[in-house]
This record gives sequence, structure tokens and C-alpha cells, in this order.
Amino acid sequence: MKICSTVSEIRGACDIACADNARADNALANHRRLGLVPTMGALHEGHLSLVRAARSQCDAVAVSIFVNPTQFGPTEDLSKYPRQFERDCALLEKENVDILFAPPVEEIYPNPNDSTTWVTVEALSEKLDGRSRPGHFRGVTTIVAKLFNIMQPQAAFFGQKDAAQLAIIRRMVRDLNFPVEIVACPIVREPDGLAMSSRNAYLNQQDRIRALVLHRSLQHVQQQFQAGEFSAAKLIDAATEVFAGEPQVALDYFEIVDPDTLDPVVRISQATLVAVAARVGSTRLIDNLLLQP
Repeated sequence: MKICSTVSEIRGACDIACADNARADNALANHRRLGLVPTMGALHEGHLSLVRAARSQCDAVAVSIFVNPTQFGPTEDLSKYPRQFERDCALLEKENVDILFAPPVEEIYPNPNDSTTWVTVEALSEKLDGRSRPGHFRGVTTIVAKLFNIMQPQAAFFGQKDAAQLAIIRRMVRDLNFPVEIVACPIVREPDGLAMSSRNAYLNQQDRIRALVLHRSLQHVQQQFQAGEFSAAKLIDAATEVFAGEPQVALDYFEIVDPDTLDPVVRISQATLVAVAARVGSTRLIDNLLLQP
């Protein structure tokens, strides 16, 4: 695995990886495919499932590790976000990743005191997590656009757990004509149902148990839906009752929305996203599921 820390290094490495694959098999010459898995490190099985999906669909796989400061608010956990670089490298080596891009902040944002050029997906960026975390998605789309421009992958792999992020990146790619296929991969869960997240490391033993209310609320909504309830308002009420049983978990939002526009739906008649965010102790967690009529 080649580790790159500068823009010039990673551009050269991506070019070589695709060229090497093309030389290895002439049939690939017109179909060279670089898959990118963008991460902030502290890798877990969810990240590794994206790497495996990229490996199965692409000729070369690149992973980025960059704790992006522009997607954290002033009161959020940038300074304590888990950083486990050596462990992450070992995990990626085992998955046969070709290239790792791990730049310092100054390589990505060389003039932090100057005005930054932002990439913003209007309207969508103020919904769900964007409403609770102003500026968050502007930071996400800016760094993802930078990575796409720097590394020029043919495909990029994202987890369904960050459903709003997924919708926003898809819209950015469409509107800005990025030649990148966005591949969504299923949520990976712990045996008890908790969605895997790097932030789960913040949870103490009691909060870890309380955090299961997110998954329980989604399961309850799914059961009600499968029993014939299609009213979004009634399903949200049912989920709220589940949260009432965990008074020490602060519900941020529970919404039922169109998975592409993130607009609320009144009655479920097509594929619909059920999304939840809550604060468990000092840790903010998200989860979701897709309902398919």
C-alpha cells in the first residue's frame, strides 16, 4: 500500500495504479476504474465493508483518511475525534488497498485565514443533520469535491448510515457533472443492532445500552409499516413513544422523508427514508432505514 500525504503524490499514485492495471490486462485499457473510499479514520467494519465493495468493483482501490475540520461546528468534537493511524494502516493493508491518502490539514486548506471556496448544495444542506449542524454539509461537500478533483476516481463508496450525506453528494455530483459513480453500501451493525460508528467509542457502558433505542425505534416503525400503517405522522408518533422509554437519550429528530430530496412525506407510497438522530450522553448518533412499499 502506497501512503501519500501531498496532492502531487496522490495524483501520481492514482495515475500509476490505473496505468499498471491497464498494462496488466489490455482489456482494461478502456475501462480503468479507480474506487475511492473517503474516511476520517478510526476505521471499523463499516468502513472495511466499503473497501471490500470497492475492491470487488474496481481495478484499484484508494482510501483517504482526513479528519476534516470544516465539517465540525465550534462546539463539536474535532479535537477528541479518534485518531488511530497506525491501526488503520494495518487494517487497510489486510484489505489489499492500493493507495492511502492521508494529508495534513495544511495540504488541503493551505490558507486557513483567507476566504475559502465552498461547495454547497443549496436547500438539501439545511435538512436533517444540516438543520442541527449548520455548516456541516458545506464542509462535507467541499472536502468530497476536493478529493474527487485531486484523485479523479471513477467510483466512490459511501455508507447508507449517512443517508443525508449520500443524497447531498449525489446531487453535487449530478449538478457539477463529476464523472464519478456514487455507490451506496448497506449499514453495518453490531450484533445487538447498533449502527457501527467511530463515535461509538465515546460511549460508556450505560450509554452504549441506551444507544440501542435508535435501532429499536426504527425497528418499531418498520413493524408498524409492515402491519399496514402508511401515515408518516403516526409512524413518527410510534417512534417517539419508544424514545420516551429512554428519557436520558435526547432525541434530535425523527423524520420520514424522500431519500433523494430529503423532503418530508405525508404518506408512504414509494421508497422512503426513515432517519433518526439523538444525543446519548455527550455523543450524537444517527441511524436510518429505507421502507420499501
